[in-house]
Amino acid sequence: MNELLHSLVKLSHELGREDRQLAILGEGNTSARIDENTFWVKASGIQLGTITEAGFTQVKMDAILALVERDHMSQEEVQAIWPEVMVAPQQKRPSVETFLHALCLSEGGASWVAHTHPISCNAILCSRLGAEPFLRHLFPDGVVVCGRYPAVVPYVDPGFALAKAVRAELRRYQDTHGVSPKLLLMVNHGITALGRTMQEALNITLMADKWARILLGTYALGGPNYMPDEEAARIDNRLDEHYRRRQLAG
Repeated sequence: MNELLHSLVKLSHELGREDRQLAILGEGNTSARIDENTFWVKASGIQLGTITEAGFTQVKMDAILALVERDHMSQEEVQAIWPEVMVAPQQKRPSVETFLHALCLSEGGASWVAHTHPISCNAILCSRLGAEPFLRHLFPDGVVVCGRYPAVVPYVDPGFALAKAVRAELRRYQDTHGVSPKLLLMVNHGITALGRTMQEALNITLMADKWARILLGTYALGGPNYMPDEEAARIDNRLDEHYRRRQLAG
């Protein structure tokens, strides 16, 4: 467990680097699955770039997933339940996005989750175009690292309500594509990377940032010149790219 938590701190520091502009102040959160029953998640208000092991809280998976089954939870109810879902109530209060992380780690098939608010991605997700520019690919490594299609949710109040929307999108995505997404785009909010490893969660985040920066540059020169859909599909299914995906993910 200590090695897992150490790696989660490392991932958080990489995401919180000031030069990367992925998250500032208390923005963003990270998580990692410990076992079938529990996971670590960043505590509320802690900065990714300076977090220590004490900045994470161990949470009961089943308890959080049971709460998501409710039709509604008020802010007061959410605040009241934290001691019940924490393995050690003396730890710090977990992030309000704990619901989101539980879903990504269970229904989303991830073992590592990185939620950030990159300036580059939000420049697009907060525009009138929303997530639409990300629905087609511009370059091969975007397909390899971030997957053939991103998942998308509209703006929803962070916390319980957002988790309900994310669960619906994860299920729709899996029904449509037969796999779980690697990249989740949240309009007017940010992005979430669903990784099998710490490195994959970081890779997806960094590639989404590069993708957004390139998109923004294309709009200054007449607009995006997207890859043909059949070429993006071919990249997604190439055997050598499957191998490279595994190597990149560690």
